[in-house]
Amino acid sequence: MSDLVLEMKHVTKRFPGVTALKDVSISLRKGEVMAICGENGAGKSTLMRVLSGSYTYREYEGEIWINGQKQQFSGIHDAESCGIEMVYQELNMNLVGSVAENLYVGNLPGKGPFVNWKKLYADTSAVLRRISLDFIDPRTPAGMLNSGQLQLLAIMRAVIKKPKIMVLDEPTSSLSDNETAILFKLIRELKAEGVSIVFITHKLDEVYELSDRVTVMRDGEFISVDKISDVDENMLVERMVGRKIENQYPKVRAEIGEEVLRVEHLTVPHPSIKDRNIVEDISFTLHKGEILGLGGLVGAGRSESIGAVFGQITDGVSKKVYVRGKEVLIRRPGDAIHAGMGFLTEERRKSGLVPVFSICHNLTLCILDKLAGGKFIRAKAEMDTAKGVFDRLRIKAPSLHTQVINLSGGNQQKVILGKWLLDSPSILFMDEPTKGIDVGAKAEIYTIMCELAAQGVAIVLISSDMGELVSMSDRCLVISNGRITGELCGDEITQKNVMRAAIAD
Repeated sequence: MSDLVLEMKHVTKRFPGVTALKDVSISLRKGEVMAICGENGAGKSTLMRVLSGSYTYREYEGEIWINGQKQQFSGIHDAESCGIEMVYQELNMNLVGSVAENLYVGNLPGKGPFVNWKKLYADTSAVLRRISLDFIDPRTPAGMLNSGQLQLLAIMRAVIKKPKIMVLDEPTSSLSDNETAILFKLIRELKAEGVSIVFITHKLDEVYELSDRVTVMRDGEFISVDKISDVDENMLVERMVGRKIENQYPKVRAEIGEEVLRVEHLTVPHPSIKDRNIVEDISFTLHKGEILGLGGLVGAGRSESIGAVFGQITDGVSKKVYVRGKEVLIRRPGDAIHAGMGFLTEERRKSGLVPVFSICHNLTLCILDKLAGGKFIRAKAEMDTAKGVFDRLRIKAPSLHTQVINLSGGNQQKVILGKWLLDSPSILFMDEPTKGIDVGAKAEIYTIMCELAAQGVAIVLISSDMGELVSMSDRCLVISNGRITGELCGDEITQKNVMRAAIAD
């Protein structure tokens, strides 16, 4: 009897103006972890949406075979009935509902309309213990959890349905190192139980740590599949991007100029714990042409610090902000933009984009006043302006009229970056700028960062990617427990030194 639990044969998926998948075939064995790698827009998530029933059998060409039987899914429930569960990169949680209700949504214990709350909370406690979150009360609103805890919760929501095949799409993008270790332990347990796992990731160290085989896709096509022991990292990268990347971190040291930003006595209340601050009286400076790294563990207060400086967080915040020696009052993001600041946020769909707008309209959001002709926007000027940065950043899309929600994560990130490039800020905050994007797109963003620094733009880089932080920073501040516990320059910026400061009391 074959150990194949899944075969996807000759799958082709077309959207208006673009073919997202071109005759792709893959297979998966029982108890196997198979990584799928490729650049953003390679078709990985589209292929998995076919598998999950998000696209019905009438919307694509090709076949799906589960345990030797051909299947035609008319929706997600058909796929789930075959034992397929998919956990998406973008979380879908009811933040008002409790942890227990989110975990067992659609599967609450009880009879008819009556919920057995005692059993629900007991079962939830057991699930939370399995992922080392037993300190969380099952009744806690999901909105009180951080992004990593929510991601683990989403994964366990799939696990408790006892799937035969699990698809994890960039599952570690929101996880801390400790949470990632918990997830990897869980994956190994599932593998031992015979669950087959498709693991989509851009982090090649995770590919080598977890997977049995690795499939590479590029531009909607199947490129290769290998045992992980038969392919090295350089070969994988070259197959993913279709070219050699000589330098993953193309950092060029720019000339550091005068001080352009000074923040004094910044204090930010904790977003979920009453009478506690997540950032406590910190001060820092930023200079022309400098890339200032901001390191620390997830939850240390890095994003909150920059969000408060930019005016995204205001309630209870105290601060003094000086731009080129002159104090500026920043009560909202518009004040920061007026002062010459830009902010590439971590949560691109939540606060970086207008999903239903086109690429063109998203790119020009910050410069509409410059494109106005009387009461109306000059459409041709808007298109011409947007096309310049669209071409420069090599955004993969059928046209500038494409809705940005239909782009891959990496191309969405390029749109956000392009929006700020058009606004020409002198100070640019970049919060996890390469989160969830492929190695080729990362190298392109690093190159743009270096170009901006050479032009005199001052950049603050928040990153949980230690290699990125160490390689791209001219100077690095480390935050721990809401305070700056380390300031590193030049050769002092090493992973060991950053981590030492990150865990300081």
